[in-house]
Amino acid sequence: MSEEKKNLTKLANQVINNHVLWAMGAGAVPVPILDIAAVTMIQIDMLKQLCANYDVPYNESQGKSIVTAISGSVLARFAASAIKGIPIIGSAIGGVSMVILSGASTYGIGKVFLNYFEMGQGLGDIDVEEGKKKYEEEFEKGKEYAVTLHKEGKSSNQAEVFKKLDKLKKLKDAGVLTDDEFNSKKEELLSKVN
Repeated sequence: MSEEKKNLTKLANQVINNHVLWAMGAGAVPVPILDIAAVTMIQIDMLKQLCANYDVPYNESQGKSIVTAISGSVLARFAASAIKGIPIIGSAIGGVSMVILSGASTYGIGKVFLNYFEMGQGLGDIDVEEGKKKYEEEFEKGKEYAVTLHKEGKSSNQAEVFKKLDKLKKLKDAGVLTDDEFNSKKEELLSKVN
């Protein structure tokens, strides 16, 4: 493997790892359904960054539809999110499971795209059925990875980081921050959870 390809792979894995952590923080958001929407946005952002890393043309609607098609049913994530609505115990049980599932799903999605991009393929080359199979394999690995992160306590401040990132996004959308300022602050916040 060439040095350039090693660097691309290393950067891509950093993008995936950062987004796994970010998704775990979003999964900890105590509001049912909002957590799923936030995780989906994080996965779309991850795909956009992976495309940029590999110089693959990115199309927002195509990216969303491929992510949704590959990750398939969100029933398990929805169930974990809905459990949060049960008073007292629901938040604890649903929160932990949603944190793990959010991280695992993001890991799985990231690895599927990494695999395609490493082979020199673009978004239009993705075989959804093949991608689903690969996603299921990577999702299982992602659960182990997310559990390890959670146990190590690396995700303990994820909810706070997510809140700060949300505020930054609002500032960017309002025109207070430039894209470069937003990305710089985002990387700074994400580095605190690595």
